[in-house]
Amino acid sequence: MNKPWHEARVEGDAAPFTITFGGKPVRTPAKQAVTAPTHALAEAVVAEWRAQGDTVNPKIMPITRYVNSILDTVSCYRNEIIEQVSAYGASDLVCYRSTHPEILVARQAAAWDDLLTWAARELDAPMVVTTGIMAVEQPETSLISLRAAVATHDNTALAALHDLTAFSGSLIIALAISKGHMTPKQAWVTSRVDEEWQIEQWGEDDLATAAAKDKYAAFMDAARLLDLSRQ
Repeated sequence: MNKPWHEARVEGDAAPFTITFGGKPVRTPAKQAVTAPTHALAEAVVAEWRAQGDTVNPKIMPITRYVNSILDTVSCYRNEIIEQVSAYGASDLVCYRSTHPEILVARQAAAWDDLLTWAARELDAPMVVTTGIMAVEQPETSLISLRAAVATHDNTALAALHDLTAFSGSLIIALAISKGHMTPKQAWVTSRVDEEWQIEQWGEDDLATAAAKDKYAAFMDAARLLDLSRQ
């Protein structure tokens, strides 16, 4: 027997596109009409609804969850989220290097040096590299430039950028995806240099492996949201 969500569809000829069941708008948890800024994103939400069975499982509806969050939360706290994302620039993963062993030092350099060159050239954000875990102060002009780059994202792209940054530990990596400098898969590998080294040395841990798998899936969901926001 068909459920209302099996009849989900996109309404409208221009943004914002509305998602409806039987002609009635779908609502967010805060009772707002569910809309999307691009037709591709709206269609992705509809596809998730139509894929549900007799009951709805939000756990397998990542794009729908994102759209609800964007409407109910990101739109209300945009400036605060910009500050949260921008703050990662002050302690960005790619600026913190190991002193040994030489092979790890070389891997970090191979993975991250190009990103720093790109950030200096394309984002006007030269960064200071340090070794160890002691915090290093980044140039204020660079942090201002990184914040400006974050602020150019609309609410949908900002939600994606937030999670890409949090999951990778690097605002520069997230911006490299957003600007088309890296693919999401390349970025994920780039963010995992230290973790993969540890696995090589000590072997895999089942819990850590499962957690990494879930994190990767969430990372790719965020990357997909970013892509859908621009189609």
